[in-house]
Amino acid sequence: MKKAFPRMAQVALCSVLLAASVAWAQNAPPLKGEVLEVKDVPGYTYLRLKTAAGETWAAVTTAGVKTGTTVSIVNPTTMQNFQSKVLNRQFDRIVFGSLDGPAAGAASMALKGAPTTAAVSPDLQMRPMAPATAAPAPVVAKLAKASGPEGRSVAEVVQTRTTLKDKTVLVRGQVVKVNAGIMGKNWLHLQDGSGSAKDGSNDVLVTSSELAKVGDIVQARGTVRTDVTLGQGYAYAVLIEGATLRK
Repeated sequence: MKKAFPRMAQVALCSVLLAASVAWAQNAPPLKGEVLEVKDVPGYTYLRLKTAAGETWAAVTTAGVKTGTTVSIVNPTTMQNFQSKVLNRQFDRIVFGSLDGPAAGAASMALKGAPTTAAVSPDLQMRPMAPATAAPAPVVAKLAKASGPEGRSVAEVVQTRTTLKDKTVLVRGQVVKVNAGIMGKNWLHLQDGSGSAKDGSNDVLVTSSELAKVGDIVQARGTVRTDVTLGQGYAYAVLIEGATLRK
């Protein structure tokens, strides 16, 4: 995972992983604020917003938004240290999402007959693509931990990742999210009822050549990797790599 991936592979992976993360953001409250600054680029509109929590930047599909108006951005997904090549600028924090209300309709009209952003937007890989129907956040019942010396709960893998780095673990969990066939691997999120959603210790990412579907309860045996960077702002504190799956 430490190797540099080909540029196109990075773009494809980041696009799909961001799409999946947006699906999970469906229950997040909209980001509302007054537009202080607008920057239009091919395919996108960047907005500097004044919100109740302070100023923040956001990015949405091209929209005719003017300064002084109040907008609401639904399905917000926050990215840290995002580099926009088209603006030649790095944002410490930026929110990606979709405009809600009249502004969304204006954006749709503006895009009619326009070329696809795949042809014109250097920042395409960061565009949120939410599914038409979003599933609610999963609720996983407490599962018994895998037996044996390698057995660990999801929370143990996340919370003791430094100690477990490069070691083999066996985790029993329920598959709550799947991205299949990305860079020759399947990317699965497992939960077992341990840990907390507040600090992310309730969920662990697993890569495998094998595939399971959402809802399956599996045992995943693989190697713990820490501080994994995939490029384009995607980094994981911990994941289980090259896992074999057993139901």
